[in-house]
This record gives sequence, C-alpha cells and structure tokens, in this order.
Amino acid sequence: MRSSNPVFSRRGFSRDNGYAGFNAAPQAGGPAVGTQGNPYAQQGGNPYAQNPYAQQGLQQGAPPQAPVTTGRMTMDDVVMRSAMTLGTVVVGAVLAWALLPVSSTSYGLAIGSALVAFVLAMVQSFKRTASPALIIGYAAFEGVFLGVISEMYNSVWHGAPFQAVLGTMAVTGATLLVYKAGWIRVTARYARIGLTIAIAFVAVMAVNLLLVVFGVAPDGGLRSSGPLGAIVGILAILIGAFFLTLDFKQIEDGITYGAPKEEAWLAAFGLTMTLVWIYVEMLRLVAIFSGRD
Repeated sequence: MRSSNPVFSRRGFSRDNGYAGFNAAPQAGGPAVGTQGNPYAQQGGNPYAQNPYAQQGLQQGAPPQAPVTTGRMTMDDVVMRSAMTLGTVVVGAVLAWALLPVSSTSYGLAIGSALVAFVLAMVQSFKRTASPALIIGYAAFEGVFLGVISEMYNSVWHGAPFQAVLGTMAVTGATLLVYKAGWIRVTARYARIGLTIAIAFVAVMAVNLLLVVFGVAPDGGLRSSGPLGAIVGILAILIGAFFLTLDFKQIEDGITYGAPKEEAWLAAFGLTMTLVWIYVEMLRLVAIFSGRD
C-alpha cells in the first residue's frame, strides 16, 4: 500500500511499514530469509521465500541453491531506465532550446509544458504500477520546460545552464559518496523529519508565489535575488539532496529484497524528478550569485 501523498511517497517503493527496508534492513551476511521483514514478499517479490532450501533444505544439510532472479529488479535495469528517462529530458531540452527563440510565446509554452509534466507526474504517482508511457511523457514535457527556461537564463546570465548542470552533477556525486560511505543512515526517523521539512518548504513557497502574483511581494519575496533568496535556494538544494538519499535507499532495498523488474521505472522516475528539482534550484542560485536579476 502506497502513501497517500503522491509527491513525497517516493513514487512506488513505500509499503505498509513505510519505506522499504527502513525498519527491516537485511541482516548481516545476506538478504532476509522468508517473508518476515521483506516488503515485497507478499507480492511474490522475494526469491528466497520460494526457495525450499532457504526454508527447510539447509536444516537437512542440503546444498544451497541460487535464488530465482527472473523478473527481479537489478542495478542494470535501474541504470537503463534512468538513462532512457533522463535522455528524454535532455533531448526535449535541446530541441526546445534550438527551435524556440526567447519570447513571450516560448515562455507560455514552457509554463504549459510544466503543467502537463506535473499532471503526468501526479497520475503516475497515484498509480499502483509503473507506466513507462506516462514516465517518458513526463520526461519529454519536463525537457521542453527546462530547455526554454535554460535558454532564458542563458540570454541574461551567459553560461548559467552549464554551471547549473555542473552543480547538479556535483551535488549528486557528493550525495552518493556520503551515502555509500555510510555517513548518512536513511532510517524511518530520518525520512519523517526530512519529509516534514520538505512539505513545509513547498507550502511556504506556494504561499510566497501567491504573494508575488497578487503584488504583495513584488520583489519575489523569499525568492528575491538578494541574500535571503540565496539562502532559500541553498535550502532547496539540500532538500533535493535529501530526496536523492531516499532514492538511493529505495533502489538499494528494491534490489536486495527482490522488487519486480517494473519498479526500475519508478526508480528512474524518482531520480528524474529529484534531479530536475536540483537543476532548477541550481539555475536560480547561479543567477543570484551572478549579481544580476
């Protein structure tokens, strides 16, 4: 059963007991045996649960057999689906940059593409299974949005998109490094605290947007080009890094516990949403530090 929140449920890896593996990490020496502690066991996702040697053969001295892995998610599956999804974003962005000159029309198209991407993302988030068509469609429209706004930023702050890409890569690499080094432990408590902060941040930004739209904060409010705007941008990037740790944990747990192969699309979907978040915030931060707005 997924979380009722479509944005912060991490797109398909959450189960009845929270995030997969947060409260039931495999014991040292190998994956969990049987159904206890395995969020995928009741869906037929645990190859060990169907291995007679794991249940009784080992007690009789029988030699162990390799678990059946057909149809289970692997790291190669995640990498391939992520490459397809992110590649679609890049292609959409490049085409939008090359074919759409900076104008009010292209700006309107960017807003429309962002809205379509948001709707597709929400539909996929509420679905119980992955839909490659929805995920690729989301990536395509998100790419158009990123291509237009990147060109707009580049027309004022030359080189800003390139710097934002490098910044996104740096944040992703650093987050992966600290995660793999064990400096960050993704537990249920860690997830709850982080998600609470993220939800509060989104709510505050929504209120700030309304204040800007209605002229109460004409300078952008919390999203101004001053020091306050920079602080908010850095906080947003840190929240993006937090989401990356959840993505990494879910991918790791999905592979360990034998998640269905189709969940690799959900992993790619989650990673794409997080990387888009970080890139957009990095783009704004580069513009602020460039000293012009």
